[in-house]
Amino acid sequence: MTFNPTGLPEVLILKTSIQSDSRGWFVESFRKNLLEEAVGHNINFCQENRVKSYYGVIRGLHYQMPPGAQSKLISVIKGKVLDVVVDVRKGSPNFGKHITFELSRKNQKQLFIPRGFAHGYACLSKVATVIYHVDNYYNQSSEASIAFDDPQLNIDWQLPVNKIILSEKDKSLPRFQAAQFFDYNQSLYD
Repeated sequence: MTFNPTGLPEVLILKTSIQSDSRGWFVESFRKNLLEEAVGHNINFCQENRVKSYYGVIRGLHYQMPPGAQSKLISVIKGKVLDVVVDVRKGSPNFGKHITFELSRKNQKQLFIPRGFAHGYACLSKVATVIYHVDNYYNQSSEASIAFDDPQLNIDWQLPVNKIILSEKDKSLPRFQAAQFFDYNQSLYD
């Protein structure tokens, strides 16, 4: 398993190696000790979420504010998605910047997103199944979001506009300037 920094240094791409033979394949998709060594602090995943999406679905941009802030480990077990991460830590040198990654069953990449970042994805295949582990339980009162089409963020979701499918909730999310932000100087892992 390798851990590679991204354009947002705290966000990591994890690449697993597949052992295959005539019986099938085996992959070690998560090792707590290696992830903790790579991020420099303890990670205690407590909830696993699985999501099935169809082509054109965009989910996000979502995150939870303290005390419900969450780190996420994202993987795709079927299909392909464009995963998007936005730094929402006011005062960060990367505040407001975003990065995108293609995650798929085929490339076996995973994405570690620490607390303080918004997350979303677009389904680029006919169907995709996404699994994400989080280190804090879902808490509705901690929810925060940003509109996927915010002009300041200018994210290319790699979908034709007429093919985009949103939930009713995601159709009315605030613009970046009106969103809630983390304090870059506040420790999020106490």
